Amino acid sequence: MAKEVAVGKRATISEAQQYILLAVLGASVLLGVAVSLTSHFVKQIMFNADVISAEDEALVSYSTVIKNTGVCLSPKGSVYTDEELKNCTPENISVSQIPGTLRANVLTTMAGNEALNSVPNDSNSDCQNPVTGQQFTYAELESIYNEADKSGSSEQLSQASQLIKSCSALRVIPDALPAFKNEEALLASLNKLFIVSNWTPENLSPAGSMSISNLFPGLNVLSVNVSVEADSGTTMNVLNNIERSIREFDFKKASIEWDSDNTLHLEAEAAAYYMDESSIVETTTTKSAEGN
Repeated sequence: MAKEVAVGKRATISEAQQYILLAVLGASVLLGVAVSLTSHFVKQIMFNADVISAEDEALVSYSTVIKNTGVCLSPKGSVYTDEELKNCTPENISVSQIPGTLRANVLTTMAGNEALNSVPNDSNSDCQNPVTGQQFTYAELESIYNEADKSGSSEQLSQASQLIKSCSALRVIPDALPAFKNEEALLASLNKLFIVSNWTPENLSPAGSMSISNLFPGLNVLSVNVSVEADSGTTMNVLNNIERSIREFDFKKASIEWDSDNTLHLEAEAAAYYMDESSIVETTTTKSAEGN
């Protein structure tokens, strides 16, 4: 009888132990699932926070570029709202409203550069002041712009802005350093210098490729052959006009021969320059939840 009671107790204890083990196992499974889900949700929260932070940085960067270039008026907050961008019309914004921006500096400081404005502009009849019969000075262009600004007319302001771009020192910059490769324009510029020097070349031709080290990033080279065969006075006149040209002609090779009849024969290879087109560089950032 005692044995039977002992066996029954052992069976009861064994069964209780099984229940305890099952309960512990079940709790361990639930704990593992809870930890896994918690880790997953934490990663998702961190990932979403990282994405939102990257979006905020992108908005700030875009807003900074728009503000610094002077395309739109400064935003009321730290970034532009959709409504502010929708209502942004550059033609209606005067330089007085965007001081210190790229657009304001271009239309004032750069456009009023005395050295660049000294370059003749006889080829553009639209830049002739109908009152004086002379080319517009920057002071006159600035006065026209200010009057258009006071009028409150976006059309007049746009026309005045275009007049400054076409008739001020800004017109010289593309001639001095073009933004694209154009061999025909280069040869035409050189031919005009010959004509001004009262000398007509027999032919003009590009010189092919030329390699120059340590160039400024974005600066490219166009090479051209220069051949002059005339008396010494004419040849020197040609060289002086090339030297005074608004566009740089950088002589790299040259040979000079004197003939008995006082004729000077010049053969040279010169480099001219042009810039790559400027643009805002956009970067792409990839965010991954697995990386957090």
